[in-house]
Amino acid sequence: MLNDFKKFLIKGNAVDMAVGFIFGAAFATVVKSFVNNIVMPPLGKLLGNVDFSNLFIALDGKKYDSLKALEEAGAPAIKYGIFINDLISFIILGFAIFMIVKIISNMQQKKEEEAAKQPPQPSEDILLLREIRDALTKN
Repeated sequence: MLNDFKKFLIKGNAVDMAVGFIFGAAFATVVKSFVNNIVMPPLGKLLGNVDFSNLFIALDGKKYDSLKALEEAGAPAIKYGIFINDLISFIILGFAIFMIVKIISNMQQKKEEEAAKQPPQPSEDILLLREIRDALTKN
């Protein structure tokens, strides 16, 4: 069983999948930073100086000046501002992945079209039979 596991890990698909997960996680971090630091500040400014990451509803009935104060008090809360940030990150990440898949799909389709334009090469058996035929016609 250990041998089978080693073979599975060495296969290209498992390694490719692992690399994909690592790059995906790194890409998600970059997108999250992009949303939190680039997209949300101007959007908050346009909507009346709203800091989305600081939007919450305290469930203990008390009023807190900031999310940090709420968290320091250990009060339960619905942190809908963070959810809005995460939702926007998800949409941007989903769109980026969609575009990457679309580009790869177009590239594969072009390769298939080029391959379809070129006539298929005859197999070795056919080439050998042609050589035999040509040799017989010479004699």
